[in-house]
Amino acid sequence: MDCDQVRNLLDAYVDDELDPATSLEIERHLDDCAGCAERLQNRRALKQGLQADALYYRAPDALRQRVQSALPGTPVSRRTGWTDRLRQNVWVSMAAALILGVLLSTALFQTPLLRISPSNGLAQEVVDSHIRSLMANHLSDVVSTDQHTVKPWFDGKLDFSPTVINLEAQGFPLIGGRLDYLDDRPVTALVYQRQKHIINLFIWPEANASAAASAPLTIQGYHAISWINDGTIYWAVSDLELGELQMFVQLIRAQLPPS
Repeated sequence: MDCDQVRNLLDAYVDDELDPATSLEIERHLDDCAGCAERLQNRRALKQGLQADALYYRAPDALRQRVQSALPGTPVSRRTGWTDRLRQNVWVSMAAALILGVLLSTALFQTPLLRISPSNGLAQEVVDSHIRSLMANHLSDVVSTDQHTVKPWFDGKLDFSPTVINLEAQGFPLIGGRLDYLDDRPVTALVYQRQKHIINLFIWPEANASAAASAPLTIQGYHAISWINDGTIYWAVSDLELGELQMFVQLIRAQLPPS
């Protein structure tokens, strides 16, 4: 996770709103980045200051009595009661309009993101599997940097034979593979590494798969890129900077058999 991603998630981290995996990634980054660690301390100091008693003002008793006297049920003249109800209705209508406007604005801004790919449910499932592999310390069933060791390991365990490519010379070494379960079926998960970042490459066949690739997605701070090659679905997931993950995908696709 880089500094830009941490800055975008820092407020949610301070408020304990992130999932455990993302929080762990942020903490690892903070251990190595003095700049982001200083930003975290500033955020915490600001939060503590905003919660200080000095910022809270207790309304005087006279004001409280005037507010209570204006509430429904308080004896008032018929004219005053009608005016208060009218004023109350106006404020309720304005509040409802404001809430509706916020909801519509949120929907308008979020709709393009939801339309990036028709497989957003599957994308979340793929990202969840990537996170589980990091949290459970179960990255690989077979640990090897040799594709000629990793590929035969899957024989008899799946109803297809995955293409296994080692990109060590390009800076993306293969470190192993495992069985995973996605889209209601067993799949291949090949594990690559880029410096301290892990990349999961999920692979499984799909007879009716469309040849169109989806646009990159970002879910919970992880980037996910999918594409189809020769009736096989590929999903690459990592917290790598998006440009590096796209380079990884290009290198893999360049060595796959032609569709």
